[in-house]
Amino acid sequence: MCWPEWSGHQRIIRVMPNTPSAVGEAASASDTLYLVMCLGQMARKLDEERFSRLFKAIGKIWTADEKYFDAITGLSGSGPAYIYLAIEALADGGVAAGLPRELALGLASQTVLGAAAMVNQTGKHPGQLKDAVTSPAGTTIAGIQELEKGAFRSTLMSAVLAATKRCRELSQSKSL
Repeated sequence: MCWPEWSGHQRIIRVMPNTPSAVGEAASASDTLYLVMCLGQMARKLDEERFSRLFKAIGKIWTADEKYFDAITGLSGSGPAYIYLAIEALADGGVAAGLPRELALGLASQTVLGAAAMVNQTGKHPGQLKDAVTSPAGTTIAGIQELEKGAFRSTLMSAVLAATKRCRELSQSKSL
């Protein structure tokens, strides 16, 4: 069903911010392309401009078609939880290596923040950035080898796909 049929032909903009919006670092996706296509003349440029200003106040915003919203939920909506687990695991590794808990957690969270900033600010592919800190027979490649043994990348990809699938299931059950 197209949104205008159940909305009474109101000007609607759907958005999917994630929990880092609480600290001004949301990754939000909007379906303004869908809005324009489904609402036709009901949607105005001013609506999109107001919407963008509002959500840019809590983070970054991308425009996406409605058909991508289940995948956006699986990646960006659920993604902070995956990163929280990674930060917790990194900190636990630091504690296992002898660091005090507070120091390990601070280093782990700042490391994730810094790595994300490098991706966002340099425009380089994450693989390039990884290679820049991975020296032959060094400490980083030893750690990466362990992550690969544990199927780290595949597990993260599977988590996104599982969350996307569950979002589709929940969407279908609500529309019945």
